[in-house]
Formats: sequence, C-alpha cells, structure tokens
Amino acid sequence: MNSVFHENINSDFDKACDLASKNFSHTELIQMLNSGNIAQKQIAALKLDSISSADDGKILISNLTGCDGKIREAVAWKIFELLKNNSSIRCYLNYPEIFADATIDINANICRKAIDSAQFMIHFSDFKKIYSNKILKYINESFFELDKIIYKDKKYTINKQLFKLYWALEALKLFVDDINPEILSTIFNRAMEEKEYTIREKIAQIIKISSSTQFHAMKNELSKDENYYVRVAINS
Repeated sequence: MNSVFHENINSDFDKACDLASKNFSHTELIQMLNSGNIAQKQIAALKLDSISSADDGKILISNLTGCDGKIREAVAWKIFELLKNNSSIRCYLNYPEIFADATIDINANICRKAIDSAQFMIHFSDFKKIYSNKILKYINESFFELDKIIYKDKKYTINKQLFKLYWALEALKLFVDDINPEILSTIFNRAMEEKEYTIREKIAQIIKISSSTQFHAMKNELSKDENYYVRVAINS
C-alpha cells in the first residue's frame, strides 16, 4: 500500500516537473486550466502571466474552490499577483461568493491570499455587499456550531470551527467600518468568550482599526487579557 502511494507521489512530481520545464502559449495554459489534470492545472496557474478576457478570468477563478488543494493554492497566489499588478480587476468582480468561500479554505495560505485579493475589490459596492454578507454569515455559523459542541466532541471539530472563525474575522477587517456597531458589538462579545487566544487577539486587532468609539469597555478588557499576544494587539 505504501509502495503504491509513494509511486503515485513520485509520478505526480515527475509530471509536474516535466510540465514546468515546458513553454506553453496563453491559449494552451487556459485550456489546461479548463480541462487539465491536477498537475496541468497547477502548472498552468503558476505559468499564467495575464488574463486577456472575462472568460479567461472565469476559468481561472473556477479553480479557486472545489478542486485539489495544490490547484487552489496555485490559483490563489496567481489571482493575487495579477490583482497586485492591476491586472484585469473587473474580471473578478462578479465572484465575491467564490472569494468568500476561499477565505475559509482549510489551507491557511489560500485564506490569506483570498483576503489579500479581496482587498483590491472591496471598494466596489456590489462586491463588498455580497462578500461582507457571506463573511458575516460564516462568523455566525461558527458561533452556532461552537455553541453546539459538547465536551465529548473531538478536538478536530472544535478546531475546524475556530479556524473558520479566525479567517472570517481576519476578512472582517476589510469592511469593519461599514458594519453597524451594534452588530459588531454582538460579534465581539461572543468572540471574546472563546478560550482560544488567537480569536481574542483577532478581535483586539479589529477594534484597534475600527473608527467606532463604542468599544472602549472591550478595549479595556482586552488590554488586561491573560494572554500576552492579546494585550500587545490592543495596546501596541
């Protein structure tokens, strides 16, 4: 069993190396992204240097979710690089839900790049409305699932929701000043109940950048938090 597994891994690696050594036209790369295997899609995403049409953008972003992790990560990095270079931003404005889904991917690298990419589009009202609504939905879903957890539940179940909550809160930074302070207050109060310090640290970071003056009591509480990193986040 292990021998077969390692043979498959080596075979996939060899295929990827072979593809990486070749030159492909833009059309060929798009075709590989559209209908290729895992190695072809991964290499195509990494080699792509531009998006020439809305159809190209649709094919690229269709591989940001719902496929193998190696493809998703390569696509996440590529979309960010293209957006960073002001390339074809309007090709991605119609996909706020895909970016929101990628924001809570199981791979933290993909989460990070999805948020970094979303920052380039959050100023477009239609994108921001849909993206922010879905992120808030994910936050509330995580709270709901965490509240259902009992002591017998496996640690994986808890960590999965905490991971989702962490990245959804990180995305909240992009539009925090567009959210009603009362809604934020509810989110902050609930998140500050979590024992996992990274969640409280994330709330401290958000409060720090918020322009609202309604969170003074929370800021004071976080400044005395038992965890050093939480205190630093709110006091620095």
